[in-house]
Formats: sequence, structure tokens, C-alpha cells
Amino acid sequence: MVISSPRDKYHGVWLIFFLLGLGTLLPWNFFMNATMYFTSRLKNSSLVGSSANQTEAACEHCNILEAKFNNVMTLCAMLPLLVCTCLNSFLHALISQRLRVMGSLLFIMLIFIITTILVKVPLKPLPFFSITMVKIVIINSFGAVLQGSLFGMAGLLPASYTTPIMSGQGLAGTFAAFAMICAIASGSELDDAALGYFITACVVIFLSILSYTILPKLEFFQFYQNRQQQSDDKNSINLMNTESKDEATDPNTEHNFSMMEIFKKIWALALSVCFTFTVTIGTFPAITADTKSSIAEGGSWDLYFIPVSCFLLFNLCDWGGRSLTAVFMWPEKDSILLPVSIVCRLVFVPLFMLCNVQPRVHLPVFFHHDGFFIVFMIIFAFSNGYLASLCMCYGPKKVLPHEAETAGAIMAFFLSLGLASGAALSFLFRALV
Repeated sequence: MVISSPRDKYHGVWLIFFLLGLGTLLPWNFFMNATMYFTSRLKNSSLVGSSANQTEAACEHCNILEAKFNNVMTLCAMLPLLVCTCLNSFLHALISQRLRVMGSLLFIMLIFIITTILVKVPLKPLPFFSITMVKIVIINSFGAVLQGSLFGMAGLLPASYTTPIMSGQGLAGTFAAFAMICAIASGSELDDAALGYFITACVVIFLSILSYTILPKLEFFQFYQNRQQQSDDKNSINLMNTESKDEATDPNTEHNFSMMEIFKKIWALALSVCFTFTVTIGTFPAITADTKSSIAEGGSWDLYFIPVSCFLLFNLCDWGGRSLTAVFMWPEKDSILLPVSIVCRLVFVPLFMLCNVQPRVHLPVFFHHDGFFIVFMIIFAFSNGYLASLCMCYGPKKVLPHEAETAGAIMAFFLSLGLASGAALSFLFRALV
């Protein structure tokens, strides 16, 4: 007798997964979009009573910290993200789901509370730089565990429940980009803008914690959690019976739980999502953020061109692509069109290189007008969100039910691997322009 699943009343589980997805990337996006605040804090303002030589030496030291801030920030973000996602793939069976998710959210919220307090605490540049990098390492470490755990949880539910996580992550970037534009338009002080950023992040993370406490109480989520538990119990009984009877193994009933066996089933999708983000992060924002408007002529559009045409437009279209998979999923998970479409995105690397990126050394500018850049950005961002979301939805559905959580964790690892490899390649791509 087949028991039908209950309805997701008021789309409660879907909305909670959306909010948890928002909580995974919002912290990092707020750090990334507040770089102007962080670099401003690296200017030493306590040198008034110093001698000329001391002042010159200290300013030179501060300039180095400012110049290297973005590079070191990226390194401190991507390496822990990759390492902790890898650890989560192997250790998720040893640490309970609740501890991984709730613990990660609580640590991230604690870091943002500290960051909010430090906005009003005067610190010298070097201690401030060091503390900021430690916070970025901690946030991305726990963010990786949270992301891997969420995709693992979504793997137990119908395929469409990976979409709200991807959509929530897309909204995180859109929200941060919009906040950055509002700060520019308001003309507010950097400290005040940063204070608003970090308080907002604390509120969203608190709502994520609250929503996760509600999730296990929802009937729809309980049904799939119980089905997973029953599958695990049945599998354990089958293995015990097989051993006691000392009979030949039946390949249709034996389940190999090793990571390698699961990876063999989803390797094409795992490499696809990795390649998708390698191309995306290799180009955005290392090349795209250096593009200059050819029609602004010193007007206000020059000030808003990158915040609007690069960051906001990318995040809006990326969010739209991720959200579309909730109602439309094509190509199919076994179709050759999916990896072919992902490889075709490689064309965006030379297309953006030939836009009006400044400064440049090697390549000519072929696409002068802002319109070319905007059209490229729309297709680039939408395809990133849609294709990456397809891969993440399909991955856990290519394995047996009891392997779905592990498959989700593996897919999250390859997503992080794509982010890290893209960040490394971005230095090469930018140098070729």
C-alpha cells in the first residue's frame, strides 16, 4: 500500500527553505558589499601627534592593507568554504542535522553581532584587518556547513524543494546590491550605512533560526523525514539478513553507502555545477566590475553604472533563473543538452573581456556601447541561476532515497569547488584583458 504524501500547507516548508537559503549567502554578500566601509576603517586616523617619518611609514602600511583587502578577503572566504564543504560531505553522518544547521546559524549571528558592535569601536588598521579576516573565515566556514546541510535536507524532499534554497541565495545578492545602491543615493556616512547593513543581516539570520525551529513540526517535512528513517531501518535489516544467511549478494538489494559509489551516479551533474560557477566567478566581478560606461560622460550614470548594470542586474537575473526551476525544468536530468548548455557559457569570458573594461593592456575594445554589456549580463546571469539550480535539483534525484542527503552534500561541495576555482582563474582572466 502506497501512502500519499501530505500537502505542504500554505507552502510553509517551501518558504522556510527559501529563508534558510537567504540566510546562507546574505552574511557573505553583506561583507562583500561593505568593502568601502572596511577599507575606510583601514585608514589610520590616529597619526596626528606622530612624527613625519612615523606617519609616512604608518600610512604606507595602511595603503598595503587597503590594496590587498579584496584579494585577502576572497582567499579567506573561498578556502574555508571549500574545505568545510568537503568536511561536511564526509562528516554529515556523524553530526546530527539539527546541530549542524542550528549551530552554524547561531555562530554566524554571533559574528554579525560582534561586527555590528565593532562599527562604533575605534581600532587601529592592523588589528581591524586581522579581526575582519578572522570573521570572514568563521562566517564562510559555518556558511559552508549550513549550505551543505540544507542541500542534503532538500534531497530528502521532492526535487522542487531545492529551488527555494537556490532562489533564496539569489535574493541575498539582490538584497545586498539594492542596499548598496540605496546607500549611494542617500549620501549617508559609511559607518551609518554599515551599521544598517549588519543590523539587517542579524534580523534575517534571527528569522532563519526561528523558521528552522518550526520546520520539524510541519507535517509535510515530518513525512519525508520519517520515510528516510524507515528506508534506513529497512536497509539495515536487509544487510543483517544477508550477513546471517551467508548467501550470494543480490545487486538489486545491496546498497553501497560509500561516497565514491554515490559520486559515480551524479558525477556529470556535479562537474556541471562546478563548471557553471567556475565560469561565473572567473568573470564576475573581477572583469565585469572594471567595465566603464561609454555614454555617462561624467554624469550620475557613471556613479550608478556598476552598482546597477553589474551587481543589481546580475543578482536580479540570477534570482530569476534560479526561481524559474520552480515551474519549469528543462532539459531533463539525463539530457546531453544540459552539460552542452553549461559549456557554451564559456563564450561569456571573451565577450566581457572585449567590453569597455579599464584599465586594459592586451585586448582591444570591441563592444563599446553600454547596451552590449547589459545584454551580455542579463543572459550570463539568468543562465547561471537557471542551469546551476537545475543541476542542484537533479543531483539528489539520480540516487536512491537513502543516498539523497549524501548526494546533496556532494553537490554542495562541487558548487563550492566551482566558486574557489573561479576565484583563482579570475586573476588570470583579468590579466589577459
